[in-house]
Amino acid sequence: MGKPCRSRELRYMDKFPLTTKRLVLGHVSVCQGCCCGNTANGKPAVPVEWLKKEWRARGLLKRIQLTISGCLGPCDIPNVVTISNESGTQWLGGITEFRQYRALLEWAIASRDAGELLPLPSQFREQCLHPFCNSDSGGGLFLFSGNRVIS
Repeated sequence: MGKPCRSRELRYMDKFPLTTKRLVLGHVSVCQGCCCGNTANGKPAVPVEWLKKEWRARGLLKRIQLTISGCLGPCDIPNVVTISNESGTQWLGGITEFRQYRALLEWAIASRDAGELLPLPSQFREQCLHPFCNSDSGGGLFLFSGNRVIS
C-alpha cells in the first residue's frame, strides 16, 4: 500500500520549523463554494458525499488528502479542483461529469499504490486551468509529462 515517507520526513525536519507525522503524497482540493456545485444557480453538481465516502473507504486520506473547500475561484469556470504536492499545484476546471470524479478517485488509488502522484488520465488535459496573470509561469505540475497515462 504505497511506499513510506520516512526518508522525506527526516529531510523536511531540517528545513521547516513545524513538521507533521502525517506527510502525504499530495492534496486534492475540490471546490464547493459560491458557484461550484451550486445546482440552484444552474451549475453542475459536485458529488461531495460520494467523494468523501469513497476516499475514506479506499483508505486514501492518509496518503492523498482530500479537502472539500469553499471558493477556490475562478468563478467563471464551474467545478474547480486543485492537486498539490511539493512541486506545486495543478488546477483543473470544468469537472462537471460524475465519470470525471470517478477518474480522479481511480487516479488517487493508483497514485497511493505507486507511492507517488502519477500523471493524470489524459481525459483531464482539456480541463487544465492557469488562473494567474503570468502565463509564462508554467501552469502546472508534472502531471502530464511524457506519454505516461493512467486509463
